[in-house]
Amino acid sequence: MSGNVFLIGFVVLVAAVLVLRSLRPAWYWMAFGIAFAMLRVSVRYASVMDACGLTVPPSRLRLTLARVASRPAPNSRPPRIVRMRPTRTGLVLRLKMRPGQDAFDFTASTDRLRHSFSMQGVTSREIRSGVVELRMTGYDVLKRVKMPATVERGTGLRIPVALREDGEVHYRDYRQVPHALNLGATESGKSVYQRQLVKELAARDVALVGIDCKQGVELFPLARRFSALADNPDTAAELLEALVGRMADTYQVIRREQRISSDTPDAEITADIWGLPDPLRPVPVVLLVDEVAELALFANSAEKKRRERIITALVRLVQLGRAAGIYVEICGQRFGAELGDGITMLRAQLTGRVSHRVNDEASAKMAFGDISPDAVTATTQIPIERPGMAVAGDSAGGWVRIRTPFTSLRQAVTACNTHAHRTPDIAELAAFRPVLPSVSLVKVPGQATAPATA
Repeated sequence: MSGNVFLIGFVVLVAAVLVLRSLRPAWYWMAFGIAFAMLRVSVRYASVMDACGLTVPPSRLRLTLARVASRPAPNSRPPRIVRMRPTRTGLVLRLKMRPGQDAFDFTASTDRLRHSFSMQGVTSREIRSGVVELRMTGYDVLKRVKMPATVERGTGLRIPVALREDGEVHYRDYRQVPHALNLGATESGKSVYQRQLVKELAARDVALVGIDCKQGVELFPLARRFSALADNPDTAAELLEALVGRMADTYQVIRREQRISSDTPDAEITADIWGLPDPLRPVPVVLLVDEVAELALFANSAEKKRRERIITALVRLVQLGRAAGIYVEICGQRFGAELGDGITMLRAQLTGRVSHRVNDEASAKMAFGDISPDAVTATTQIPIERPGMAVAGDSAGGWVRIRTPFTSLRQAVTACNTHAHRTPDIAELAAFRPVLPSVSLVKVPGQATAPATA
């Protein structure tokens, strides 16, 4: 009888664990997964490293000693485990490489290591000379994106925007990567990524400037936090030229305040706005272009001249705007040479690259073809049922899969309204300051009185 009770209890426990693993993988990982994974890695480590070709043969000295002592030849040596650390999403394994090994060998073997250790994913990076770090994820962290409870936000221009496939937070650092390109097909999550940017930037001391040629349907609901907005190409051309003028004025301020002489402290010598004294430092500006193709298309000679003005101004901003504190975020479905002269030059200045799901391989090549063929392949494999998933890379060739947590338009609007008092008044952009609608009460037949905008 007691045996049956034990068996029934064991079956119930196993079923509960399986249900927990399916419905709450993070809870399962913290409760059971960490212990199982550390046991697997510890038991299988030597054999897995040998099977993956990540061991080195014994040294001549060890072979000689074994021959002299009439002992069996020693086995190949795997890299030494310096540290094994569990995290809320997986394991971090830091390894000391043996002489003759290369960090690229571990990068090339990550897929085999993933299967051998029964993990969801494995990524490798070199920490310093002779030391590599394997970050293993125990479950699919991009299936249900949940940002950590404690996220580093700070007060600068480094903001959290998504979750990486290794469980870490992906940040958008405008001072390190001033300009970026965001590609994605319809319903790929491109707009959600943009809302997340605006939501996080709304709480910072920064001026937001937007160009939304879809009649303003994406950015104008967020108007209370924007210093300038344009909803058509004609207004966009004038707005961009006003930003170029502000950039030139800012450079004059920097030159006037440099005053380089032999007695000037090194810390006070600067070539950008961040070295200026706080009272003189212009507020940084983040320009968001919602659909760049609408700015590059033309149907007649007048629109062609307007396009040339727009592209020229954009190229100047991305080439020279960083030191003046002007950062550009360009979004679009396609971004290639078919949009006309100057587009390739513009793309070359966009260091950051983010590509959501695209409809064809050519679109992926527009984002990563000039920096990383592997990122192109990863972009084409993004499933349609995972909106918000993207590949993020930079001009150095590094890339990673990310997924943005769902941010509704209401959440973004609430953030912008909450921080509306932070919206700076910029004299050069005063003509483009959005006219905010007043709130009035209207009577809806059969319902209570509801607020409406007039």
